Amino acid sequence: MRTGILGGTFNPPHYGHFHAAKQVKEALNLDKVLFVPTNLPPHKKMPKGSANTHQRCEMINLMLEGYEWAELSTVEIERGGASYTIDTLRQLNDKKIYGELFFMMGTDMLMTLDTGWREPEEICKLCTLAVVARGLDQQTILKEKAECLKNKYGAKICLVDTDIVEISSTQIRNGEKLSEMLPKAVLNYIRKNRLYMDLANEF
Repeated sequence: MRTGILGGTFNPPHYGHFHAAKQVKEALNLDKVLFVPTNLPPHKKMPKGSANTHQRCEMINLMLEGYEWAELSTVEIERGGASYTIDTLRQLNDKKIYGELFFMMGTDMLMTLDTGWREPEEICKLCTLAVVARGLDQQTILKEKAECLKNKYGAKICLVDTDIVEISSTQIRNGEKLSEMLPKAVLNYIRKNRLYMDLANEF
């Protein structure tokens, strides 16, 4: 069993999240990808007008409907408090049902792993880091950092060259090109529940 983990606020979940997970899944031959919404981000506040935890989970389920390999995990929400990756990896590892864990991350996350993350050495022991690399410039920087972390922590790192859809949740909350960025079911949910109304321009 090979399980990918994609964390984030998913505020809201969008095509960028889904396509990144799908491409990493295919590149690394993963059996499952867990979408893990943050309860409380440890280093930033949720923006004003954000969806609540229940709404974020409902939107993730709507986005993943029909994809057997993709699954919502509420482990961080159930744990409560600030959400730290090391705590999530320990919990998922203790369950003994997910097999080998692959934690998905972007360039910025890998570059700050050993300086801004809680217990980075333990993180490297509990999972393989599946790092999304876009373009030759990023790959060169990432390979150097990956080599450093391998020497420092014995980290297992896979650099995945993916054609990522450039979308940010901030763009969506501001009402930009919604039909292009969101699955129809998620967009309908946002409109029905009048989410992000105080931030959006054209909801």
